[in-house]
Amino acid sequence: MSRIKLRLSVLVLALVLSLFSAAAFAQDVHITVLNSKGEIQAQLEEIAAYYSSITEGVTVEIAAVPVGQSPFERATALYASGNAPALLMVDAGDVLLFQDRALALNDEKWVADAIENSLDMATAADGRILAFPVTVEGYGFIYNRAVVEKALGGSFDPRTINTRDALRELLDTIEASGTASLVIGPEDWSLGAHFFALAYATQSSDFAEIKAFQEALKKGEVKLADNAQVNGLLDTFDLMKEYNYDKMDPLASTYDRGTELIGIGEVGVWFQGNWTWPQIKDFDNTGGQFGFLPVPISNNPDDLGNTQVPVGVTKYFIMDAEQNSPAQQQAAKDFLNWLVYDAEGQRRMVIDASIIPAFKNITITPEDPLAASLLDYVRDGKTLNFVLNLPPDHWAQVGASMQKYLSDFVDRAGFFAEVEAYWKGL
Repeated sequence: MSRIKLRLSVLVLALVLSLFSAAAFAQDVHITVLNSKGEIQAQLEEIAAYYSSITEGVTVEIAAVPVGQSPFERATALYASGNAPALLMVDAGDVLLFQDRALALNDEKWVADAIENSLDMATAADGRILAFPVTVEGYGFIYNRAVVEKALGGSFDPRTINTRDALRELLDTIEASGTASLVIGPEDWSLGAHFFALAYATQSSDFAEIKAFQEALKKGEVKLADNAQVNGLLDTFDLMKEYNYDKMDPLASTYDRGTELIGIGEVGVWFQGNWTWPQIKDFDNTGGQFGFLPVPISNNPDDLGNTQVPVGVTKYFIMDAEQNSPAQQQAAKDFLNWLVYDAEGQRRMVIDASIIPAFKNITITPEDPLAASLLDYVRDGKTLNFVLNLPPDHWAQVGASMQKYLSDFVDRAGFFAEVEAYWKGL
């Protein structure tokens, strides 16, 4: 063989090996997504499996935050172990805590399509957009319309429940029909991050004033016993305790049991959020007849909170900038763009996972009745600030104090003392 032919053979072989290596590398991009919405773990796994099947060279894996651990704690532990996922779903109030580890996303197409105010809590002081808004959520009293209308003997207008006395009358009516009226979910995250957060949300419709109230708590300048909204909220909680399906053992219930009780109509009312629908629908025998009621804090219908429900972007994906390769970061960006701009990606998130998207270009109407109820409140301008700037351990610490109050292990004065001590200790 001549030297020229030999050189050509070597060059061809090198080219083939190069192409083979590039193809092999392209097939080896694996990204992990940390999911902190356990109620849609199965749906996200199906979405990831589908996307992996249609995207050559990319595999997406969904990892769940363990039960009982906060997203912040799990993400911090993964960073410490050197195993940070490409995408980490964290609570809105935790985004800025990862600003030194998050990839700036200002140049992504979806930034222009994000709904108003959805990027506020994801933007650093220097203007870097640190996270992708995953879902709009809200909460209040979920009611089973079939149970309520059977008790009333006619149609039900949720707008009539605009005072604490109106709520009591509704609960009495349900009880008189032979059905349990209400169950309290005793989880610390529900009581601490959602129920007691109403104590902050009802201080003002201006979020700046809510933050000022929190700062005053840190300085020890607030006496909760003197605050009308906080006491009103606890008065409503006392009412809930009185009618609680599990009042004999108030910490015994579980989230999963709550979805069954409200779904099958064994109780008429349950305090939770629209994230519960994927589980409730497994038990639903009403054809999706569910909606939200506000949590009234007084007997004046005009008081803030009596006719409004909290709504906001609650979860964000931050993209790791430290422990994932550029190829993994690009694969993560492509996955997010697929969710926002691909018709199948949109359908799977909105319909299959019951996500209310935070993007204007997504026009799919949720089939989820709880999402539809929230959207009615949004259209009517009947929303509260969903207070999402709480410290990472608020739900655990204040939630534990709420559990004590629920179980009568501490009275109101003792509860207020624990909450005030928590804020002053920050």
